[in-house]
Amino acid sequence: MSAHPQDLPLREQARALASGELSAGELLDATLVRIEARNPALNAIAATFPDESRAMVAAAPEGPLAGVPVTVKDMFSLPWRGYRNGTPRELNPPGASGAFRRLRDAGAVIVGVDNQHELGLGTTGLVSAHGPSGNPWNPAHCAGGSSGGSAAAVGGRMVGGSIGSDSGGSMRLPAGWSGVVGLKFTFGAIPYDGYSGANSTLSAPGVFGRDSADARLMAEAMLARSLPAGDGAALRIGVVRSPFWSDIDAEVEAACAGAIAASGWVVEDLDLPYAELAAPAGGVRASVELTAAVPREVLPDLDDLTQGMIAYSARVPALRLLRADRVRARMRREMALAFDRVDVLAWPSNPAPAPPIANPVLHLPSGPALPDMANLRQAVIGNLAGVPGISVPVGRHSTGLPIGLQLLGRWGEEAPLLDAAAHLEDVSNRAWVDALPAVAGAS
Repeated sequence: MSAHPQDLPLREQARALASGELSAGELLDATLVRIEARNPALNAIAATFPDESRAMVAAAPEGPLAGVPVTVKDMFSLPWRGYRNGTPRELNPPGASGAFRRLRDAGAVIVGVDNQHELGLGTTGLVSAHGPSGNPWNPAHCAGGSSGGSAAAVGGRMVGGSIGSDSGGSMRLPAGWSGVVGLKFTFGAIPYDGYSGANSTLSAPGVFGRDSADARLMAEAMLARSLPAGDGAALRIGVVRSPFWSDIDAEVEAACAGAIAASGWVVEDLDLPYAELAAPAGGVRASVELTAAVPREVLPDLDDLTQGMIAYSARVPALRLLRADRVRARMRREMALAFDRVDVLAWPSNPAPAPPIANPVLHLPSGPALPDMANLRQAVIGNLAGVPGISVPVGRHSTGLPIGLQLLGRWGEEAPLLDAAAHLEDVSNRAWVDALPAVAGAS
């Protein structure tokens, strides 16, 4: 066994617990020590609660995650803590959310709540009541948003798995930047009660793991169904060049194209009509939906930028929402037609590697760019369509930061995405999922 049990993959932690090689109490204590040592550099975990976690250990039922410590994003209520959504106060009363119940029934132990971008309204993770989350590969760079803390907690080897959510790329984007596997579920795949995304037609929970096998185990627990492994080498892949491969950092483009070429997949270039309108349509929809339920009394506590976004969203004319929904309806039809021809769609998760926290600007062929719209262009189409999506590590930038490839699948079909991710891991000899980030040199 590894010198520290959190250096084991999630599935090995579960195996060691089931065999009696490791006790759940020992693993929880070691995890809390690891968090105490590494979290100051990353600011990925906003709160831990040892007493409640130990109570979960004592009451853990037999299940696929029995005794395994995990973290959850601050968008899900727990029996002892209502979600705060990256703000300074509870926005929902404590209670057993749907996500909590799925984890509890699988035997998992919730060890902490992850930091996140305030109200989920950003792709960098910079704005939060707890401060920004740092990237496991370089803590001076962004972890991503809005589920950046969840991605960094897994990437930094503080936990083997975490639960996030995705309303416009909020899992796939930080997974790409932080070098982990991030799987967004199909819209509505788990109960939404106690979830701040419940008022959104875009938002879907999902899981982070260090690799596809850990993500599959987490996903099976959350979806409460089996996701049998298939032949990831036999998939048909659709590559949509415009707009998703345009104005992309050259190293990101090369790594993603190289991963697809090395896969041996049958690849078909596809046009996806109206795809260039996904970012503006999704931006309108996401901003209105995610701000509509914010209590007025919370507004003075929020960051000035967040307050400005809320004020702007409140003034979006109904005609603009109608136009966004017309784009969405057409885009859903076009994507359904695309999945008649291919199994998976593929393009880069992010247009460029994670920028510095002190200067959050992307350097694209077209020039410097703020991250949010460039990131939304890559990701929000998956939310408009409601289909599952995954980001898989496929390379390392010359800056030392990870590069991710994004894959989208048919509605309700998460398993082929995990199969594709496993195949990418195999053909790369697991170079990217087994690599240790800089923070892993800590105790």
